[in-house]
Amino acid sequence: MPYEPPPELAGLTLAQIAELVQARKLPPLDKWSPSESGDSEMRIAADGRWYHQGGEIRRPAMVRAFASLLMRDDDGQHWLVTPTQKLSLAVDDAALIAIDVRQDGDALAFKLNTDEFVIAGLDHPIRVAGDADSPAVYVSVRHGVEARLNRSTWAQLAEIALAGDGTSVSSQGVTFPLVTA
Repeated sequence: MPYEPPPELAGLTLAQIAELVQARKLPPLDKWSPSESGDSEMRIAADGRWYHQGGEIRRPAMVRAFASLLMRDDDGQHWLVTPTQKLSLAVDDAALIAIDVRQDGDALAFKLNTDEFVIAGLDHPIRVAGDADSPAVYVSVRHGVEARLNRSTWAQLAEIALAGDGTSVSSQGVTFPLVTA
């Protein structure tokens, strides 16, 4: 069956985005205890491109499949997890990229480079790192994995903040500061 990407974020209501998020069937990584571990020989570059043994993985379907198996442990190591194996992979910055954001009422919905949607809130917080000259903003996706906002998405989020108090955004009742101390 061919893959049909979801519609553009701007054309969806928050209810439709929530339905798409809920309909996505993801593997139960937190329930798996693989007995084997090793190195996947994979790397995710800071720009979101995936590599295996130095060659770029150019098939979006493969990237989406691998992304659904990603988790990050408390030490910051990223893993591809299956029921039988846990394979490490190198990640230059964040494993995923947030490529669009939309505000709908008191919710911020992000579209990722893997065609997934994330609605920021208590379970999906927004985190700011870096400094004023080179800010880095991330949204939590799942299993410790984060998506870094690309430049245009960061600019969109800054506009949302400027329309409010100028220093923070809110989503689902949670306020996230966009400036570092």
